[in-house]
Amino acid sequence: MSLAAIALALLATAPAAPDSLPGSKRPVTAVRTAAAIAIDGLLTEPVWGNGNAATWFRQSDPVEGAAPSQRTEVRMAYDDDALYVGARMYDTAPDSIIARLSRRDVSIPADRFGIYLDPYHDRRTGYYFLVNAAGTQFDGTLSNDSWEDASWDGVWESRARRDSLGWTLEMRIPYSQLRFQKSERCLWGINFRRVIQRRSEEDFLVYQPKKESGFVSRFPVMTGIENIHPGRAIEVLPYVTQKAEYMPHAHDDPFNDGSNLEFEGGGDLRMAVGSRLTLNATVNPDFGQVELDPAVVNLSNVETYFQEKRPFFVEGSSNFNCGNQGASDYWGFNWPEPTFFYSRRVGRAPQGSVSGSPDYVNTPIGTSILGAAKLTGKLAPSLNFGTLLALTAREYADVSTGGAHSREEVEPQTFYGVVRGLREFNDRRQGFGLMGTMASRSFEDRALESQLNAQSYVLAADGWTFLDRRQTWVISGWSAMTNIHGTAAQITNVQTNNLHYFQRPDAAHVEVDPNATSLTGFGSRYWLNKQKGSWICNAGLGFMDPKFDVNDLGYMRRADVINGHFGGGYKWTTPTKHRKYQDLIGAVFASYNFAGDPTWGGLWGGGSTEFTNNYSLNYKLAFNPQTVNDRRTRGGPLMLNKPGAEVYAYFDTDSKQRLFYFLEADTYTQSSGSWNSWLNPGVEWKPASNLLVRVGPELTLNHEEAQYIGAYSDPLATATFGQRQVFATLDQTTVGGGFRVNWAFTPRLSLELYAQPLVSAGKYADFKELARPKSYDFTHYLENGGTYDPATGTIDPDGPGGPAPPFTISNVDWGFDGHPDFNYMSLRGNAVLRWEYRPGSTFYLVWTQTRDDLVEHAGDFELGPSFDQLSTTEAHNIFLAKATYYFNL
Repeated sequence: MSLAAIALALLATAPAAPDSLPGSKRPVTAVRTAAAIAIDGLLTEPVWGNGNAATWFRQSDPVEGAAPSQRTEVRMAYDDDALYVGARMYDTAPDSIIARLSRRDVSIPADRFGIYLDPYHDRRTGYYFLVNAAGTQFDGTLSNDSWEDASWDGVWESRARRDSLGWTLEMRIPYSQLRFQKSERCLWGINFRRVIQRRSEEDFLVYQPKKESGFVSRFPVMTGIENIHPGRAIEVLPYVTQKAEYMPHAHDDPFNDGSNLEFEGGGDLRMAVGSRLTLNATVNPDFGQVELDPAVVNLSNVETYFQEKRPFFVEGSSNFNCGNQGASDYWGFNWPEPTFFYSRRVGRAPQGSVSGSPDYVNTPIGTSILGAAKLTGKLAPSLNFGTLLALTAREYADVSTGGAHSREEVEPQTFYGVVRGLREFNDRRQGFGLMGTMASRSFEDRALESQLNAQSYVLAADGWTFLDRRQTWVISGWSAMTNIHGTAAQITNVQTNNLHYFQRPDAAHVEVDPNATSLTGFGSRYWLNKQKGSWICNAGLGFMDPKFDVNDLGYMRRADVINGHFGGGYKWTTPTKHRKYQDLIGAVFASYNFAGDPTWGGLWGGGSTEFTNNYSLNYKLAFNPQTVNDRRTRGGPLMLNKPGAEVYAYFDTDSKQRLFYFLEADTYTQSSGSWNSWLNPGVEWKPASNLLVRVGPELTLNHEEAQYIGAYSDPLATATFGQRQVFATLDQTTVGGGFRVNWAFTPRLSLELYAQPLVSAGKYADFKELARPKSYDFTHYLENGGTYDPATGTIDPDGPGGPAPPFTISNVDWGFDGHPDFNYMSLRGNAVLRWEYRPGSTFYLVWTQTRDDLVEHAGDFELGPSFDQLSTTEAHNIFLAKATYYFNL
């Protein structure tokens, strides 16, 4: 961490990039107002009669560069506290304006108008504020010249009205919501956007050509703002919650009587630190009012990645992006890109396990966050900065064995830290950044030290440089070093876990060091991207060595990989009679481990088409040749991946219609006989202007000829290094999907209903073992004198009387012994009533229900009986009332 701080200080002393103004030179003028402006959408104040209207819009879609079909006038005003927008959207057919109401930040096809601001005038970052014709607000931040992040929620006011001339809009954006440099005369970047939904038309003051990259860098300048000061208000958002929880329980469970009542309070603070930085802090943060994670059936060796949904971590998360700055495209093609900061690690479920075999265990579902703070913004006009600190509590599990109660530590007190800096040079033609992360644990129970790392550190550097004056070609990427510390037992666990597999018996380039108490790894990835023109080109090359590990505060799928690709294509942006846009892309790619084994590769081709009726189609084809698999045996010898081919397609209709349909399908097949097919049809119905119903069922059919069962020691299995690598043929059927209802009563009052059912059944047959390393050959037990007893899951490799000892298999994914067939059922849903009763202050009523059931040794898929059984399964219900109140001190 000290190295990161020193490097950030060096960045801060580097010379700033020279100023320039790309894009349009025509300024927008703001006028100071002495009279108060009522945000009522009527545009009756005298200041809206000034002659400084911005009217020079141009189409981005459907005809790039054409004059808009409807006239738009926008005027800007300001006073000592806020910026004001007054917009008149003329429409020759006002009855055809599409005004649909939705919850804030929930996109729905409708006419809308928005303002984009670059208050720092760095031509790379900024804010956006949009309102649709029904009054729904949308806001967020801008980064990397074009990327939008909708996680930020500002406190601002707006009002839209419709009349015989079209519709009008007023906005008030307090300076307290913006960060800008103090100056007698402010020069901000600005842009406007209007959407005329029935025409699928988008108009901008300055648009981004489809053949080029860069959006913020094209903004014209806003002049006229003088003698204002950045907002220095302290914003405080306290909360109170009352939660009632009713859950399944055993009648003699001493820790759970089936109900739990909790009353909690806490709060968030946001304040400006100078004119460039924002401090966010939280005490006893409430993370109860979030959408549920989806139920999954994961039979792989890769951890499931879940999206962050907690407001404190979601808001401003783009400040901590590392590795993908500068370029507009970052293709992967089987590259397992790591996430250096995965905020779901903070407050995760306790990771430790209790000793012995207790009768009852009560483990917290999450780790308490004692406090967290983050500081984000700029240290200098071209130096972006962010840091986040969090402290989580020591957690204990209550244990009952034979009537005796005790407590065991299952999660140590942990400090998490992240620091990020990014410096831009030469008018953004180059950039260089650093990021450091740290996790440090304080153990009370020495036994827990053998289960978790004591400390972990990551130091990453990233950046970009354009190769030509027109900024057509850019090289960007990152390099990183990781370092973890712990006991010898824990570092041995790390070396043998699913990210590393150092114990592989035929891997000469890695080996387990049982005495190691630290592990240091390196990784890097760089891309070459063409940013402009009709021709597309992208290439990438990267590696993560076998010891690379970001998983304490990050996320990764594997180490020990070298990957590269080269791809290109062409895009047609000039509309024709039948299409508005078309692209075709092809690529070749390959992956290797550090022993030089080819672990994946292939050819890929695909494209997308947007038709003139606003239907769209995406498609791809891929072919993978035979390669080596160093992960399927989960630490055992190498196997082969047989050749395979994939076909994918997605089709949807015009989203502004009352009924919107989509269909997504994918199928992959291999010469081994394995195949997987996935189908996701869906419909979105808008029965009223304030009601949206979305139904999206999913069907997955999976036939896997070699599903991993486990490894069983036997000195007679000399061909596979003394272990029998057992597989089976798996037939799995999964039906699930998402069902959502959004009902907005006003722009500030809404009801959201969501349900996610899931039924998955897996049936195993043809048990066998790998015959020899680096092959796809098997010894089938029932065909070669062996026996299998499905009642007990016992396999005798060479039958009764043979020298090989029998063994009992277990389901490594579900954790039970015997025959591994399963039938898993789940239903998760919630209802959220949200009322923003004043700007920034919200009241919630939430009901959450989950039902789960797992039937062991039963692999037949029966949808009706499964749902019948699920309906009788005891539910876990949570009822929550939450109120926040916004203070601007």
